[in-house]
Amino acid sequence: MTTVEIEYCVPCGFLRRAEDVLHVLLTSFGDRLDRVALVTGDHGVFVVRVDGEVVFDASEDDFDADEIARRVRSRM
Repeated sequence: MTTVEIEYCVPCGFLRRAEDVLHVLLTSFGDRLDRVALVTGDHGVFVVRVDGEVVFDASEDDFDADEIARRVRSRM
């Protein structure tokens, strides 16, 4: 099974983005995921990890929940 962590900046108000990704992942892969965790952070962070490996970092990529889901799928 796969573990996903979504680390998001609380002061930046990125909770909504994190929830959007969470929803897409659980809707698409819910039966194949062991855990999807929201991890609070700061300093503008928005990073998605699959089994500890970064698959999305907002400092390098534009936010797109569907693209993040495709990257997660490729690691499953």
